[in-house]
Amino acid sequence: MANVRTIRRRIRSVQSTAKITKAMQMIAASKMRFAQLATLAGRPYAEKIEHVLSDLAAQPMEGEEIHPLLIEREINNTAVIHMTPDRGLCGGLPGNLNRSCGDFILSESSSITSIAVGKKGRDFLTRTGNQPMAVFTDLPDKATVENIMPIAKLVIDGYMDGSIDKVVLSYPQFINVTLQTPIIKQLLPVIPSELSSNETVGYIYEPSSIDLMELLLPRYIETEIYHALLESRACEHSSRMVAMRNATDSANDMIDSLTLLMNKVRQEAITTELLDIVGGVAALN
Repeated sequence: MANVRTIRRRIRSVQSTAKITKAMQMIAASKMRFAQLATLAGRPYAEKIEHVLSDLAAQPMEGEEIHPLLIEREINNTAVIHMTPDRGLCGGLPGNLNRSCGDFILSESSSITSIAVGKKGRDFLTRTGNQPMAVFTDLPDKATVENIMPIAKLVIDGYMDGSIDKVVLSYPQFINVTLQTPIIKQLLPVIPSELSSNETVGYIYEPSSIDLMELLLPRYIETEIYHALLESRACEHSSRMVAMRNATDSANDMIDSLTLLMNKVRQEAITTELLDIVGGVAALN
């Protein structure tokens, strides 16, 4: 059995670890609050622009050509934008995201082109033989639309020139602090809404519907990618806060167990010394 000095050294080591995890928990909690507010505030706009654009694409457009980003064609190459955290210590979130993306890649019969947003996703894609065509890491926590514009331009240009036939987003959706769900969402081509006969009224747009498409489609792609990044940040900070809280609780439980063990060892040592003294006295007498 370990002696008192060794156990005391282990207790100090675990106490230092508990202080670190507690500090990381508090930092993650402060970042999580901002990320949650940004995510929840951005959802109505992202949902509305998707609804407006899909409704516009579903309306009859006689005499007008279809925008290239709306044209569905034979899928030979699928691009996956895989969003993951840059850093670890956030529980099972990176593993769940990588597993979801891996399952999607295995289910696709077409060739896969990957774009990694985050170091954990980059490492996973590289390790599984899907070398990303582009990697975006170390994006700021308070990211703006300008930060994701290179990603949007990459997939739009690829779809326009025919090198990409389908674009999907792989990212986590924030449900609550303890629950985040991996999502695989099709980004391109834009799928029109299913409209009833009463809704297909054939609106006359001013400017023309194709001009509206030219204006709205790039904004839609940017908004979807930006919103996915906001969701990813909220999930990352929530998962890290929960993971660090659990780590702190586990460290405190370990400290209690080691303290109890140290007291037992100390009592055994005292009892042994007393027995030695009593035995020595008895021998002298």
